[in-house]
Amino acid sequence: MTWYQHIVTFLSEERRPLGRSNDPAIDAAINAPLDATEASPRAAAPDTEVWMVFGMRLLLAVSALLTLYIGPANVALDHPASWLVFAAYTVHSLVLLLVARRRAGFWHGPLVYWVDVGWYGLMVYASGGAVSPFFSFFFFAILAASFRHGFDPGARLTLGTVAVMSLAVLAIQGALALQILLLRATFVLALGYMIAFWGGLAVDQRRRLALLRDVSRLSNPRFGVQHTLDSLMQKILRFYGGRTCVLLMQDSHERWILNTVHHPNSGRAIRHNRASEAAVEPLMALGKGAVLYRASLAELAPRWLPERVADLLARWLPARPTALRYAIEEREWRDLDPDDCAQVADLLDSDAFISASLPLRKGAGRIFVTGHGLRRGDATFLKHIVQQAFPVIETIDLLDRLASEAAFRERQTIARDLHDSTIQPYIGLRHAVAAIRNQAGDDSTVAPELDRLLAMCSGVIGDMRDFAHRFKSGRQEEPELLIALRRQLRQVQTFYGLDVMLEVDAAAAINDRMAAEVFQIVTEGISNICKHTRARTAGVFVSQADGQLAIDIFNPAADAQGHTTAPFRPRSISERAAALGGTLEIESDAKQTLLRIRIPT
Repeated sequence: MTWYQHIVTFLSEERRPLGRSNDPAIDAAINAPLDATEASPRAAAPDTEVWMVFGMRLLLAVSALLTLYIGPANVALDHPASWLVFAAYTVHSLVLLLVARRRAGFWHGPLVYWVDVGWYGLMVYASGGAVSPFFSFFFFAILAASFRHGFDPGARLTLGTVAVMSLAVLAIQGALALQILLLRATFVLALGYMIAFWGGLAVDQRRRLALLRDVSRLSNPRFGVQHTLDSLMQKILRFYGGRTCVLLMQDSHERWILNTVHHPNSGRAIRHNRASEAAVEPLMALGKGAVLYRASLAELAPRWLPERVADLLARWLPARPTALRYAIEEREWRDLDPDDCAQVADLLDSDAFISASLPLRKGAGRIFVTGHGLRRGDATFLKHIVQQAFPVIETIDLLDRLASEAAFRERQTIARDLHDSTIQPYIGLRHAVAAIRNQAGDDSTVAPELDRLLAMCSGVIGDMRDFAHRFKSGRQEEPELLIALRRQLRQVQTFYGLDVMLEVDAAAAINDRMAAEVFQIVTEGISNICKHTRARTAGVFVSQADGQLAIDIFNPAADAQGHTTAPFRPRSISERAAALGGTLEIESDAKQTLLRIRIPT
């Protein structure tokens, strides 16, 4: 980040709307309006809003044509063919409206409004320059861009409007109408800035409400607390458009865990590391509340500048860094020691960060977001986010530990029952076989068969004891889901003759409660193939990517004799996927039938 960017940030402190991202895709996802059913009963749907804006554009174009038709004497056209500009803009507006009406989710970026500004400049040029009655059309583009995309696009469009309007007037009238041009340019700048500011506030509030809604939903608790924390950090990082998000907190054993999430463009994976008391002491020394730190502008001057220029910048730019903490008890910002904050910034490898203490009932923690252009409002809003999210996360963690302890006790009971009701009878059977073998003697014709039966009993008893021991302790060399699925699919192959290919992605970290749901879904899918088709082969793929757990179950559409089965929608699988917040899609063609189950994580 260059020094002049910091100047812009410094001058715009408390003037720009909060919350922005460096990723257009992230901005498009967060800036989307709230659903009508969740925001307000009278809220307009996104497509309705787009259609309304495009309709108003056409209304302005038609009104311009009517003005030329009804009162041509009051409009000074520079050329008799200048009305073609107004007719072309009307056709342009009509085409955009028809496309928006026929295509849901029509692209509605800021470039549309820049094209409008160009058209309005041509209208001003064609209708006499400074005396044109159409200069007020510029406010339509400024207003629509500001309330749709926020302060930055609105402010840039305001500056562009002044430039285009000035060029149009100077090109047709020169310096003769300079006083009127100056008045109108000042008016457009002042009113355009106010519109952009208020529009930015509206967009910012909408983005904040959308983030708080997503944070309150969190992730699927069946994937565990750690996955929920990672998802929360990713949402916060995307909202602020920062570089890294660091979460420092204590686990149930009061050990410090450092979780780090990087910007998606960096391509770096999420990290979870243990930290010592000495390492976390500088990070936790910031105290409770929200913290904002920015290095001084003089320190951020580019190194390639000449020494004299750098000295001049250091003399004129603020030399003191910004280090503030919001005291919750006093509800005001207080100065912090810049050296302490600079040490934290060095640890985070950043020149600016915001931070907030975690409202934990047990233990302590802190969250950091690094990036550029961070302000006081960002820090206080980060505090609101953690105050809403972490009490829910602590509840999920408590329920998760209670469920794990209950499962452990249940495993202990089942292991004892397995030993008493299953292993002991096998031991008795082995003793009986051994006694019969001793009575038969070595010369008996059934002695080899009895030896094999005795060895089989000993092998089964050993396997069952080993299974009971692993089941009792809850430790498996492989995930329990994979073991259970392989056992189930072997039984399917034995009883039904269906050969099922199973592939589970190693990166799919699934806890025991979600694993039970996945097992039921796969079992039901394979059972449907056995009952309703004549297929002799099938496949199951389980993976996790893009924030979703993907389960694909497929089978050939026709058997070896060419018999086909009409696809149907399995109600049980559909209901299970819907209960987990997921979806079920069925893809069927002449080659295969595929069930695509997607469960958000």
